[in-house]
Amino acid sequence: MNKTKRKFLIAFWLGAICLSGNWVASRAESGAKTESQEKAPWTIEDIVMAESAGQFELAPDAKRAVWVKSRMDKEKDERISNIHLTFLETKKEIQLTRGSETHSSPRWSPDGEWIAFLSSRPLPRTDPAAEPAPPQLWLLNSNGGEPQSLTEFRRSIQAFEWADRETIVFSAEEDPSLYEQELKKKKDKTRVVDDVLHTPPVRLFRLAVKDRKVTRLTENTGFIRIFALSPDGKMAVTVEEQNLSYEWDQKIPPRTYLYRLETGERQEIFSGTRIRPVGLVWAKTGAGFYAAAPFSTHPQFLTASILLLYYYDLASATHVQVDLGWENGLTSGVVATPDGFLALLADGARNRPARYLKIGAAWKKQDIEGGEVRNIQSLVVSPDGKTILYELSAASRPGQWFKANLVGNRLAGALQITDLNPDFKNRVPARTEIIRWKGALDEEVEGILYYPQGYEPGKKYPLFTAPHGGPAGADLDVWDESYAYAQQLLCQRGAFVFKPNYHGSSNYGLKWVESICCGKYYELPVKDIEAGVDFLIARGLVDPERIATFGWSNGSILSIALSLENPDRYKAVSAGAGDVEWISDWANVDFGHAFDTYYFGKSPLEDPELYLRLSPLFKLDRLKAPTIIFFGTEDRNVPTSQGWTHYRALYHLDKTVRFLLFPGEPHGLRKLSHQRRKLEEELAWFDRYFFQTEKPANEALLKDSPLAQALRRRTISRDGLNYGVSWVAAETSGEKARKILIPEVVKRGRMEIGRFEVTRAQFAVFDPDYPVEPGKENFPANGISFDRAKAYVEWLSKTTGQVWRLPEEDEIKPLYEGRSGENTLDYWAGYAVNPDDARRLEEAVGQLGAEAPLLKEVGNFAGVGKDDEELVFDLGGNVAEWVMTKDGKGKLMGGSADRPADPKMRRPEPDPAYSGFRVVRGSPAEAGGD
Repeated sequence: MNKTKRKFLIAFWLGAICLSGNWVASRAESGAKTESQEKAPWTIEDIVMAESAGQFELAPDAKRAVWVKSRMDKEKDERISNIHLTFLETKKEIQLTRGSETHSSPRWSPDGEWIAFLSSRPLPRTDPAAEPAPPQLWLLNSNGGEPQSLTEFRRSIQAFEWADRETIVFSAEEDPSLYEQELKKKKDKTRVVDDVLHTPPVRLFRLAVKDRKVTRLTENTGFIRIFALSPDGKMAVTVEEQNLSYEWDQKIPPRTYLYRLETGERQEIFSGTRIRPVGLVWAKTGAGFYAAAPFSTHPQFLTASILLLYYYDLASATHVQVDLGWENGLTSGVVATPDGFLALLADGARNRPARYLKIGAAWKKQDIEGGEVRNIQSLVVSPDGKTILYELSAASRPGQWFKANLVGNRLAGALQITDLNPDFKNRVPARTEIIRWKGALDEEVEGILYYPQGYEPGKKYPLFTAPHGGPAGADLDVWDESYAYAQQLLCQRGAFVFKPNYHGSSNYGLKWVESICCGKYYELPVKDIEAGVDFLIARGLVDPERIATFGWSNGSILSIALSLENPDRYKAVSAGAGDVEWISDWANVDFGHAFDTYYFGKSPLEDPELYLRLSPLFKLDRLKAPTIIFFGTEDRNVPTSQGWTHYRALYHLDKTVRFLLFPGEPHGLRKLSHQRRKLEEELAWFDRYFFQTEKPANEALLKDSPLAQALRRRTISRDGLNYGVSWVAAETSGEKARKILIPEVVKRGRMEIGRFEVTRAQFAVFDPDYPVEPGKENFPANGISFDRAKAYVEWLSKTTGQVWRLPEEDEIKPLYEGRSGENTLDYWAGYAVNPDDARRLEEAVGQLGAEAPLLKEVGNFAGVGKDDEELVFDLGGNVAEWVMTKDGKGKLMGGSADRPADPKMRRPEPDPAYSGFRVVRGSPAEAGGD
């Protein structure tokens, strides 16, 4: 469920990422197009393979930025990340690291010459039998070159900062004790729960970059989770956990210390308060530091809270709460500037960027203005405070990063500096809207509504409710497509997707996030969501007989509750990692006591009947909706046993249910194969039981097998034995109406392209003198010059009254690339032919005698097309095909039967006998061109 703010607090500040990292906190209203039929459809691959960018850091001169781009790697079956360098004025982007390892947290040296980073790449060890090292510190010259390893710790480096151009301070677990070493010798992997005595402390260390010498700076017995280094590198402030059960019961809180690193002297700060920082950043002056910390009115738990900011002044050794002038608090941490700091303030469905100027002992707030500031999700600022990088995103706008000048409180000269997910330009995002309605307690509730693709006013559509996790989370105005919530895939199926920020959500202030404490965990959110559904029905948007629900974590918990509260309304359920029985949850979840006791008001030891009454398990007999359940086998947020209980109960009650377990996965799915499978299964479930459009797959039918190809070929158009479409040409003054054979076209995005190369039978309709040998009517027309190909499409346009043309080079090039296994010289030779062998084979081919003897009937090889696309044939072989260049000249592209398929070749022109063409119907503008 991500049932607490646990994930929020951990992700809040990892090694000074804060606002400068990949922190995303929002989602929704923007005006995207509603017409999607002319663009490529969204696919599961679009969702799970999407690129993301974060961890930006500006160079000291503010002319360059390093950052991390992450994406899924199909071979590794999980996400990898690499470091990129961007020159901001030219937008030139250079990838600095490669491979399938994880590279993260790039940091500039103070002089801008070096970039330090963390990486899981193998260390250059001489002992091949040595165990792989966990993530270590590496160094890279910003002008290029190979990375150098800096550390070789037995455990991973957790976070680091440059102290000066020659020194790095980092945190890491202490080396193994004798106790650990002896257990390892015995191959004893027994885990002692909450074994504080033998769990290695996390300490600070100093690294001299030049000679790689490491010095231990602290000897604390606790576990440093976050730290921040003063601008002069002489002091560090740390937050140290004291107990391994804090997450479970929040009983023994972490402590905050200020270290003087030269002497090791430390002093505890914030003692006697409930300030438990989750983010730290020093003021640029070094006179003090800012600490972001959760605040709640509950006397024990910080489970539901808002984020406040405090300032600790070194000179007076005192702290004050910073008056943000905003009661909802921060969305995330702050970024220091020479005269104060920048922040993103929590403001419902969007963020509110603000600048704070430190004036004496107070701070003056200024809202940041200029451009689409309400859709800024993350901020990075240069050391001089004049250059800003930020992520811009909306629910119907995939995120990109921008550079701008910060002039006072205004952004000026915005320039996009990333080009993430370029294929998304060929997709139409669903239109989104921020909506508001009256929910529980007659209070206004806000949410995001995703519209069906091709929406028509006045028509009623199916609806999915999709509650977010948390419950102290929020659905805001940000692009947020994932395996857990793939809105685009449902919207293009013709449904609304409704994401409500029910009572208990974050970003709406303390009263709202605390409103479901002490027994209202289900009561208010369920009323909010149901009232939202009623509101959409009353607006005439939603068909009340076609409503389903899905979610992950707390979103799953609420989806289960909705299907039981109103079983006649919800026609299908997808439940990912959701609870159904609360007594066992209390003990088995890493944060069970803090979560359950806070939201229910008591522990199960105090009131077991309360937990029985709230558990959906004992109400599952009410369920009517077919339910699909997903769980990772190593989930510690919602134990896998909850999935088994849910499944067994529904199975026992003869309900329609399906249960999928993902081996080795924690609360969130990490493997590409598992994310893809989750979406495939979920969509198939909804297609079968909700949309009722599913065509059950034949599990014995291998994709792209000859049989599968044969089945997909059934839709190919023929006129008798000849490929093509029968067309009745209109009567003209010169001749009577007659039936002619023209090429068949299929869709590729917005382009309608010939399924085959123009055949001899089709070309002979245009040119009766063109010789067609009996039995070879479906061979490609060959020996065709560029001028003859142009004359054919001009004749076809005039005859049919439609626009026909040759493909343009830029639009067709992607279809030709990567083709293999088709009719090229490699096929005839039986091996991959190099240029030398190609010359030697010319004599053998010539002995066959006939003109172009290597040609085959069109469609002789496997066609190309995704599952939802019609097949296209011979793009990589048979005849080379004429295309139109930008300057209006002809160019032959694609493979040909007389030339090798070698992609490294500077491909020679095929023999004129192996030249032909295929056609495109429609103007370039209709196909998405200029």
